[in-house]
Amino acid sequence: MATDLETLLRGPKGYLLARKAIDAMEGYRVAPTALNFELWIHYITARDTPLAAEMDGVLASGRPFTDEVGEAIAALHLPSAKLTGEILEAGETLTKELDSVSRAIESARETSELYGQQLATASESLDRQDTDAVKAMVQTLSIATRKVREENQALEIQLADTTEELDRLREHLELVRRDAMTDGLTGLANRKAFDEALERTCVQADLKDETITLALVDIDHFKTFNDTWGHQTGDQVLRYVSSVMERVTPAPRLAARYGGEEFALIFPGEPVSTVLEVLEAARVEVSSRLLKRRSTNEDLGTITISIGYAERRPGELAVGLLERADGALYASKRGGRNRTTQADPPPASKAA
Repeated sequence: MATDLETLLRGPKGYLLARKAIDAMEGYRVAPTALNFELWIHYITARDTPLAAEMDGVLASGRPFTDEVGEAIAALHLPSAKLTGEILEAGETLTKELDSVSRAIESARETSELYGQQLATASESLDRQDTDAVKAMVQTLSIATRKVREENQALEIQLADTTEELDRLREHLELVRRDAMTDGLTGLANRKAFDEALERTCVQADLKDETITLALVDIDHFKTFNDTWGHQTGDQVLRYVSSVMERVTPAPRLAARYGGEEFALIFPGEPVSTVLEVLEAARVEVSSRLLKRRSTNEDLGTITISIGYAERRPGELAVGLLERADGALYASKRGGRNRTTQADPPPASKAA
């Protein structure tokens, strides 16, 4: 879809497509941000996609197409990006480019309308004019034709320049996005990326009437291990546990380093029973491996992890979900560690 869209935007009808998207956004009172422009370009060019179906549902409901709604839909169907300082600067540049193209399109449209009016006037007047008047009229039409041609050529050049700028920005944003979202030691999503992902996933869950399960994972006695073997060996342990967390959370799940020796896992739209199976498998895998110190090949023994998880309640804020998962994690630690605990389990689980 992206390749077809780029082909359309690079083609001779690219500015018409841009104008159509801008008109649609204006009709629904949608803010002309770069993200909204990308959403609406996709929406008007590909009507049989999940993105279009999602937007149809929002528009049909009569709800305002707010920035939060747009961000949730984009996160579900378009590559995501983080609004760091560099990205904000790039976004402002993109908005300026779009504004410039919009003004050029409007100018070309006005020139074309004027040219059409001149042609209509000439057609009505030709039969009533003498030779000199006809010559003068032909000269006027020649000037108008040249002006339209020059406007179109200028617009084509501007669209080509803008396309190059968009390609450059896209590459830059992707590099910044990776740096902004990634924990340098483990390669997992970092705390900032996790916080934004959890907020976004909660919005999506409300739009789709789905559940979310959040799990917090902590390496047991990690400080003691770190003090005994040193920080480099501690980093080795962190990377090992993160590799297990990453393997059990393929998209649309998400694993992040929450801080220190703590990890956070997001499971959108899955039964809590499935989540428990995944968490227990990860816990058993971590504790079953005998670790060795890379530099000396010394036996480090085994490590264990404690896990707490909570299923999101309808409409619950991210902060409330986090608090309940954190409470379940501490219940695992108080209960002896190396175990998995559910927050607010149903009565049957409590009885068991």
